[in-house]
Amino acid sequence: MTNEQLLFAYRHMLLAREFDNALINLYRQSKIVGGVYAQMGNEATSVGTAMALGDGDIIFPMHRDNGAHFVRGMTPREMAVNFLFREGSMTRGTDGTGHFAAPDRGIYGNVSHLGAMVPVAAGAALAQQMKGTKNVVLNYIGDGGASVGEVHEGLTMAGVMKLPFILIIENNQFAYSTPVRKQLAAENFAKRADGYGMPGVKVDGTDIEAVYDATDKAVKRARAGIGASLIESVTMRMRGHAEHDPFDYVPKDLLAEWGKKDPIAKIEALMKKRKLPSKDIASAKTKVEQEIAEAIEYALSKPGVDPKEAFRNVFVR
Repeated sequence: MTNEQLLFAYRHMLLAREFDNALINLYRQSKIVGGVYAQMGNEATSVGTAMALGDGDIIFPMHRDNGAHFVRGMTPREMAVNFLFREGSMTRGTDGTGHFAAPDRGIYGNVSHLGAMVPVAAGAALAQQMKGTKNVVLNYIGDGGASVGEVHEGLTMAGVMKLPFILIIENNQFAYSTPVRKQLAAENFAKRADGYGMPGVKVDGTDIEAVYDATDKAVKRARAGIGASLIESVTMRMRGHAEHDPFDYVPKDLLAEWGKKDPIAKIEALMKKRKLPSKDIASAKTKVEQEIAEAIEYALSKPGVDPKEAFRNVFVR
Protein backbone atom coordinates (compact mmCIF):
# COMPACT_ATOMS: atom_id res chain seq x y z
CA MET A 1 0.00 0.00 0.00
CA THR A 2 1.18 3.52 -0.71
CA ASN A 3 1.67 6.02 2.09
CA GLU A 4 -1.47 7.81 0.91
CA GLN A 5 -3.45 4.57 1.12
CA LEU A 6 -2.08 3.88 4.60
CA LEU A 7 -3.23 7.28 5.85
CA PHE A 8 -6.65 6.71 4.26
CA ALA A 9 -6.86 3.28 5.92
CA TYR A 10 -5.73 4.67 9.27
CA ARG A 11 -8.36 7.40 9.23
CA HIS A 12 -11.16 4.95 8.46
CA MET A 13 -9.97 2.38 10.98
CA LEU A 14 -9.94 5.14 13.60
CA LEU A 15 -13.45 6.19 12.55
CA ALA A 16 -14.64 2.64 13.15
CA ARG A 17 -12.86 2.40 16.54
CA GLU A 18 -13.99 5.77 17.84
CA PHE A 19 -17.53 5.24 16.62
CA ASP A 20 -17.61 1.97 18.57
CA ASN A 21 -16.34 3.73 21.69
CA ALA A 22 -19.02 6.39 21.35
CA LEU A 23 -21.80 3.83 20.90
CA ILE A 24 -20.62 1.83 23.91
CA ASN A 25 -20.69 4.97 26.08
CA LEU A 26 -24.17 5.86 24.84
CA TYR A 27 -25.37 2.31 25.50
CA ARG A 28 -24.12 2.50 29.08
CA GLN A 29 -26.02 5.76 29.48
CA SER A 30 -29.22 4.07 28.19
CA LYS A 31 -29.31 6.46 25.24
CA ILE A 32 -29.09 3.53 22.83
CA VAL A 33 -31.41 0.57 23.16
CA GLY A 34 -31.12 -2.83 21.53
CA GLY A 35 -27.77 -4.19 20.40
CA VAL A 36 -24.40 -2.50 20.07
CA TYR A 37 -22.13 -4.82 18.10
CA ALA A 38 -18.61 -3.45 18.36
CA GLN A 39 -16.05 -4.39 15.71
CA MET A 40 -12.99 -3.78 17.87
CA GLY A 41 -10.19 -5.97 16.58
CA ASN A 42 -11.78 -6.21 13.15
CA GLU A 43 -11.05 -2.74 11.75
CA ALA A 44 -8.29 -3.83 9.37
CA THR A 45 -10.61 -6.45 7.87
CA SER A 46 -13.59 -4.18 7.20
CA VAL A 47 -11.47 -1.25 5.96
CA GLY A 48 -8.88 -3.23 4.00
CA THR A 49 -11.46 -5.25 2.08
CA ALA A 50 -13.63 -2.24 1.20
CA MET A 51 -10.60 -0.23 0.05
CA ALA A 52 -9.92 -2.78 -2.69
CA LEU A 53 -13.24 -1.97 -4.36
CA GLY A 54 -14.11 0.72 -6.87
CA ASP A 55 -17.08 2.77 -7.99
CA GLY A 56 -20.00 0.57 -9.01
CA ASP A 57 -18.98 -2.31 -6.78
CA ILE A 58 -21.40 -3.57 -4.14
CA ILE A 59 -20.99 -4.68 -0.53
CA PHE A 60 -23.23 -6.76 1.71
CA PRO A 61 -21.79 -5.93 5.15
CA MET A 62 -22.55 -7.39 8.55
CA HIS A 63 -23.32 -5.72 11.87
CA ARG A 64 -19.60 -5.56 12.67
CA ASP A 65 -18.43 -3.78 9.51
CA ASN A 66 -18.77 -0.07 10.23
CA GLY A 67 -15.32 0.47 8.77
CA ALA A 68 -16.56 -0.74 5.38
CA HIS A 69 -19.53 1.63 5.63
CA PHE A 70 -17.20 4.57 6.20
CA VAL A 71 -14.93 3.60 3.30
CA ARG A 72 -17.96 3.42 1.01
CA GLY A 73 -18.97 6.95 1.96
CA MET A 74 -21.29 6.70 4.95
CA THR A 75 -20.71 9.57 7.38
CA PRO A 76 -20.56 9.36 11.18
CA ARG A 77 -23.53 11.76 11.27
CA GLU A 78 -25.69 9.44 9.19
CA MET A 79 -24.68 6.44 11.26
CA ALA A 80 -25.18 8.20 14.61
CA VAL A 81 -28.65 9.43 13.66
CA ASN A 82 -29.63 5.89 12.75
CA PHE A 83 -28.23 4.27 15.89
CA LEU A 84 -29.92 6.87 18.09
CA PHE A 85 -33.34 6.56 16.37
CA ARG A 86 -33.41 10.24 15.50
CA GLU A 87 -35.28 12.19 12.86
CA GLY A 88 -33.67 11.53 9.49
CA SER A 89 -32.76 7.95 10.38
CA MET A 90 -32.17 5.75 7.33
CA THR A 91 -34.49 3.14 8.83
CA ARG A 92 -37.04 5.70 10.05
CA GLY A 93 -36.19 4.68 13.60
CA THR A 94 -37.31 1.09 13.13
CA ASP A 95 -33.80 -0.32 13.58
CA GLY A 96 -30.73 0.94 15.38
CA THR A 97 -28.02 -1.32 14.01
CA GLY A 98 -26.81 -2.05 10.48
CA HIS A 99 -29.99 -3.20 8.76
CA PHE A 100 -30.09 -0.45 6.17
CA ALA A 101 -29.13 0.07 2.56
CA ALA A 102 -27.51 2.95 0.71
CA PRO A 103 -27.71 1.87 -2.95
CA ASP A 104 -26.16 5.13 -4.13
CA ARG A 105 -22.97 4.01 -2.38
CA GLY A 106 -23.27 0.34 -3.26
CA ILE A 107 -24.29 -0.74 0.26
CA TYR A 108 -26.99 -3.32 0.85
CA GLY A 109 -27.83 -3.93 4.48
CA ASN A 110 -27.30 -7.09 6.42
CA VAL A 111 -30.00 -9.60 7.29
CA SER A 112 -30.12 -10.80 10.89
CA HIS A 113 -30.10 -14.38 9.64
CA LEU A 114 -26.66 -13.68 8.25
CA GLY A 115 -26.29 -16.76 6.09
CA ALA A 116 -29.34 -15.70 4.11
CA MET A 117 -27.34 -12.78 2.71
CA VAL A 118 -25.03 -14.98 0.68
CA PRO A 119 -27.54 -16.23 -1.94
CA VAL A 120 -28.87 -12.66 -2.26
CA ALA A 121 -25.35 -11.31 -2.76
CA ALA A 122 -24.64 -14.08 -5.28
CA GLY A 123 -27.81 -13.01 -7.09
CA ALA A 124 -26.55 -9.43 -7.15
CA ALA A 125 -23.30 -10.71 -8.67
CA LEU A 126 -25.30 -12.64 -11.28
CA ALA A 127 -27.15 -9.42 -12.14
CA GLN A 128 -23.83 -7.65 -12.72
CA GLN A 129 -22.65 -10.53 -14.89
CA MET A 130 -25.85 -10.48 -16.96
CA LYS A 131 -25.61 -6.72 -17.43
CA GLY A 132 -22.07 -7.11 -18.71
CA THR A 133 -20.53 -4.78 -16.12
CA LYS A 134 -17.16 -5.31 -14.49
CA ASN A 135 -18.62 -4.66 -11.04
CA VAL A 136 -17.80 -6.94 -8.13
CA VAL A 137 -19.96 -7.98 -5.16
CA LEU A 138 -18.22 -8.32 -1.79
CA ASN A 139 -20.10 -10.19 0.94
CA TYR A 140 -19.15 -10.62 4.60
CA ILE A 141 -20.03 -13.48 6.96
CA GLY A 142 -18.83 -14.54 10.41
CA ASP A 143 -17.29 -17.84 11.41
CA GLY A 144 -20.59 -19.04 12.84
CA GLY A 145 -22.71 -17.85 9.94
CA ALA A 146 -20.30 -19.52 7.50
CA SER A 147 -21.69 -22.91 8.55
CA VAL A 148 -25.31 -22.09 7.67
CA GLY A 149 -26.91 -23.96 4.76
CA GLU A 150 -27.65 -20.91 2.61
CA VAL A 151 -23.94 -20.09 2.53
CA HIS A 152 -23.26 -23.44 0.87
CA GLU A 153 -26.00 -22.78 -1.68
CA GLY A 154 -24.73 -19.30 -2.49
CA LEU A 155 -21.11 -20.39 -2.86
CA THR A 156 -22.10 -23.33 -5.03
CA MET A 157 -23.96 -20.95 -7.33
CA ALA A 158 -21.08 -18.43 -7.37
CA GLY A 159 -18.54 -21.14 -8.16
CA VAL A 160 -20.48 -22.91 -10.92
CA MET A 161 -21.54 -19.70 -12.63
CA LYS A 162 -18.13 -17.99 -12.20
CA LEU A 163 -19.77 -14.96 -10.66
CA PRO A 164 -17.89 -11.75 -9.78
CA PHE A 165 -18.39 -12.55 -6.11
CA ILE A 166 -16.08 -12.49 -3.08
CA LEU A 167 -16.98 -13.88 0.34
CA ILE A 168 -15.05 -12.58 3.34
CA ILE A 169 -15.29 -14.95 6.30
CA GLU A 170 -14.51 -12.95 9.42
CA ASN A 171 -13.10 -15.62 11.69
CA ASN A 172 -13.17 -13.81 15.02
CA GLN A 173 -12.78 -17.01 17.04
CA PHE A 174 -16.25 -17.19 18.61
CA ALA A 175 -19.76 -17.53 17.15
CA TYR A 176 -21.35 -15.80 20.10
CA SER A 177 -19.94 -18.15 22.79
CA THR A 178 -19.07 -21.13 20.56
CA PRO A 179 -15.34 -21.37 19.77
CA VAL A 180 -14.30 -22.25 16.23
CA ARG A 181 -12.82 -25.59 17.31
CA LYS A 182 -16.32 -26.77 18.29
CA GLN A 183 -17.96 -25.92 14.97
CA LEU A 184 -15.25 -26.54 12.37
CA ALA A 185 -13.64 -29.93 11.73
CA ALA A 186 -11.52 -28.70 8.81
CA GLU A 187 -8.11 -27.11 9.26
CA ASN A 188 -9.55 -23.70 8.40
CA PHE A 189 -12.46 -22.07 6.59
CA ALA A 190 -10.38 -21.22 3.53
CA LYS A 191 -10.08 -24.92 2.63
CA ARG A 192 -13.81 -25.05 1.98
CA ALA A 193 -13.24 -23.06 -1.20
CA ASP A 194 -11.88 -26.16 -2.95
CA GLY A 195 -15.33 -27.73 -2.87
CA TYR A 196 -16.81 -24.73 -4.69
CA GLY A 197 -14.17 -24.57 -7.40
CA MET A 198 -12.73 -21.24 -6.30
CA PRO A 199 -9.50 -20.10 -4.63
CA GLY A 200 -9.53 -19.77 -0.87
CA VAL A 201 -6.92 -17.87 1.13
CA LYS A 202 -6.36 -17.33 4.83
CA VAL A 203 -4.98 -13.96 5.93
CA ASP A 204 -4.06 -12.17 9.13
CA GLY A 205 -7.14 -10.00 9.62
CA THR A 206 -5.27 -7.56 11.84
CA ASP A 207 -2.77 -6.72 9.07
CA ILE A 208 -4.19 -4.02 6.81
CA GLU A 209 -1.76 -4.73 3.95
CA ALA A 210 -2.38 -8.49 4.01
CA VAL A 211 -6.15 -7.97 3.92
CA TYR A 212 -5.98 -5.35 1.18
CA ASP A 213 -3.62 -7.43 -0.97
CA ALA A 214 -5.73 -10.60 -0.78
CA THR A 215 -8.91 -8.69 -1.59
CA ASP A 216 -7.28 -6.73 -4.42
CA LYS A 217 -6.23 -9.98 -6.08
CA ALA A 218 -9.73 -11.44 -5.71
CA VAL A 219 -11.29 -8.25 -7.13
CA LYS A 220 -9.02 -8.31 -10.18
CA ARG A 221 -9.84 -11.97 -10.71
CA ALA A 222 -13.57 -11.25 -10.54
CA ARG A 223 -13.33 -8.27 -12.92
CA ALA A 224 -11.50 -10.44 -15.44
CA GLY A 225 -14.44 -12.84 -15.48
CA ILE A 226 -12.48 -15.70 -13.93
CA GLY A 227 -14.91 -16.17 -11.06
CA ALA A 228 -15.52 -16.05 -7.33
CA SER A 229 -13.10 -16.16 -4.39
CA LEU A 230 -13.22 -16.90 -0.67
CA ILE A 231 -11.06 -15.09 1.88
CA GLU A 232 -10.79 -16.11 5.53
CA SER A 233 -9.69 -13.16 7.62
CA VAL A 234 -8.51 -14.31 11.05
CA THR A 235 -9.20 -11.77 13.80
CA MET A 236 -10.43 -11.64 17.37
CA ARG A 237 -13.62 -10.03 18.57
CA MET A 238 -12.32 -7.97 21.49
CA ARG A 239 -15.77 -7.29 22.95
CA GLY A 240 -18.74 -9.51 23.69
CA HIS A 241 -21.12 -10.59 20.96
CA ALA A 242 -22.89 -7.34 21.81
CA GLU A 243 -22.56 -4.98 24.76
CA HIS A 244 -25.10 -6.94 26.81
CA ASP A 245 -22.77 -9.97 26.65
CA PRO A 246 -20.36 -10.19 29.65
CA PHE A 247 -17.83 -12.06 27.48
CA ASP A 248 -16.67 -14.26 30.38
CA TYR A 249 -16.48 -17.39 28.22
CA VAL A 250 -13.30 -16.15 26.50
CA PRO A 251 -10.05 -17.06 28.30
CA LYS A 252 -8.30 -13.95 29.55
CA ASP A 253 -4.92 -15.14 28.29
CA LEU A 254 -6.37 -15.49 24.78
CA LEU A 255 -7.66 -11.92 24.89
CA ALA A 256 -4.30 -10.71 26.14
CA GLU A 257 -2.54 -12.51 23.29
CA TRP A 258 -4.79 -10.90 20.68
CA GLY A 259 -4.55 -7.54 22.40
CA LYS A 260 -0.90 -7.46 21.31
CA LYS A 261 -2.09 -7.71 17.69
CA ASP A 262 -4.39 -4.68 17.83
CA PRO A 263 -4.90 -3.56 14.21
CA ILE A 264 -4.78 0.15 15.10
CA ALA A 265 -1.43 -0.26 16.86
CA LYS A 266 -0.13 -2.36 13.96
CA ILE A 267 -0.95 0.23 11.29
CA GLU A 268 0.56 2.98 13.46
CA ALA A 269 3.77 0.95 13.74
CA LEU A 270 3.75 0.39 9.97
CA MET A 271 3.32 4.09 9.26
CA LYS A 272 6.21 4.94 11.58
CA LYS A 273 8.35 2.30 9.87
CA ARG A 274 7.52 3.93 6.53
CA LYS A 275 8.52 7.25 8.10
CA LEU A 276 5.17 8.94 7.56
CA PRO A 277 5.24 12.35 9.27
CA SER A 278 4.14 12.00 12.90
CA LYS A 279 2.19 15.24 12.54
CA ASP A 280 0.04 13.64 9.82
CA ILE A 281 -0.71 10.66 12.06
CA ALA A 282 -1.55 12.88 15.04
CA SER A 283 -3.67 15.17 12.87
CA ALA A 284 -5.69 12.23 11.53
CA LYS A 285 -6.43 11.04 15.05
CA THR A 286 -7.46 14.50 16.28
CA LYS A 287 -9.75 15.08 13.30
CA VAL A 288 -11.44 11.70 13.71
CA GLU A 289 -12.08 12.25 17.42
CA GLN A 290 -13.59 15.66 16.63
CA GLU A 291 -15.71 14.25 13.79
CA ILE A 292 -17.16 11.48 15.95
CA ALA A 293 -17.86 13.84 18.85
CA GLU A 294 -19.59 16.29 16.49
CA ALA A 295 -21.64 13.50 14.92
CA ILE A 296 -22.90 12.26 18.29
CA GLU A 297 -23.69 15.79 19.42
CA TYR A 298 -25.56 16.43 16.17
CA ALA A 299 -27.59 13.22 16.48
CA LEU A 300 -28.50 13.88 20.11
CA SER A 301 -29.74 17.37 19.16
CA LYS A 302 -32.23 15.90 16.68
CA PRO A 303 -35.75 14.96 17.82
CA GLY A 304 -36.69 11.32 18.05
CA VAL A 305 -38.47 9.65 15.16
CA ASP A 306 -42.27 9.95 15.17
CA PRO A 307 -43.61 6.69 16.69
CA LYS A 308 -46.16 6.51 13.86
CA GLU A 309 -43.30 5.45 11.59
CA ALA A 310 -43.49 2.02 13.23
CA PHE A 311 -46.81 1.45 11.46
CA ARG A 312 -45.72 2.58 8.00
CA ASN A 313 -44.62 0.17 5.27
CA VAL A 314 -45.78 -2.92 7.15
CA PHE A 315 -48.26 -5.60 6.13
CA VAL A 316 -51.74 -5.43 7.64
CA ARG A 317 -54.30 -8.25 7.59
